Amino acid sequence: MTIEYHADDYGMSMEQCERILSCHREGLLNGFSIMPNSDILEEAMKLAAPYEDEISYTVHLNLRDGRSNADREKIPHLTDENGIYNISFGKLVIGSYLPRLRKTLRKELRIEFKAQIERLMPYFNDGRLRLDSHGHYHMVPVVFDAIADVIKENGMDVAFIRIPRENVGLYLRHRKEIKDFKAINFVKVAILNTFARRNLKKYPDIFSKAKPYDFMGVMLSGHMSYENVLPVYEEAVRLAKKAGRDIEILFHPGSVREKEALAKLNPEGRWFFVDEWREKEADAMKRLPALQT
Repeated sequence: MTIEYHADDYGMSMEQCERILSCHREGLLNGFSIMPNSDILEEAMKLAAPYEDEISYTVHLNLRDGRSNADREKIPHLTDENGIYNISFGKLVIGSYLPRLRKTLRKELRIEFKAQIERLMPYFNDGRLRLDSHGHYHMVPVVFDAIADVIKENGMDVAFIRIPRENVGLYLRHRKEIKDFKAINFVKVAILNTFARRNLKKYPDIFSKAKPYDFMGVMLSGHMSYENVLPVYEEAVRLAKKAGRDIEILFHPGSVREKEALAKLNPEGRWFFVDEWREKEADAMKRLPALQT
């Protein structure tokens, strides 16, 4: 059994990268997701190079923050006139069920994701990719269909795709022990669980190489503090171990404080990266016990 203590969003600023790496040096972090459109990518990966044998890298497919990797002219429905992403999760969900728009979006998403993956491919020395996404956009049907197209059309060897599917009962059993619980996260989990079932059923070939695993991180999204995580964490790990599954536990410990980096983020979600909870999540990664497996 493997427990992956994972951090998203690596590559927004050098200072943010250092904050994430401190969770490896001082805590349990053993995996992170890389922003494919990072403008400091080379420097950020050099910073992580001393730990490359200890940290699993994942492509953090991105449609929410910053500038596109592909030419704006080829993906007009995904960005504004300056090439900045302006497609929301909700618009992609709606587009998944409107045949004409779905066809257009799927084509443009293929172009953008191919560019994102190719930019990060040099950092996957064994050629085996790991994929997830910023804001879990990859679970949206049209988005996942486009990812599947890119994988198949380019013969990519994908070792892992995040399936952010959670056991709601686990959290209900520990409801009284969790502080700052957000009811909206029940809705998020229900939506992602539904899309996960659809994608797993439609693409069994893509998931055939992946070992079944559990996931933890959306129900407490944004509030994965030590105090909130610990009661759920212990039971989640025990259940995964009993079933013979791995588990990924997702954190967002990389606060972004630098004005230049913040200016490149979607204004609607900028607050998330400056929120005090980023420090609390970093603290959790440094305090959680590393259970023997």
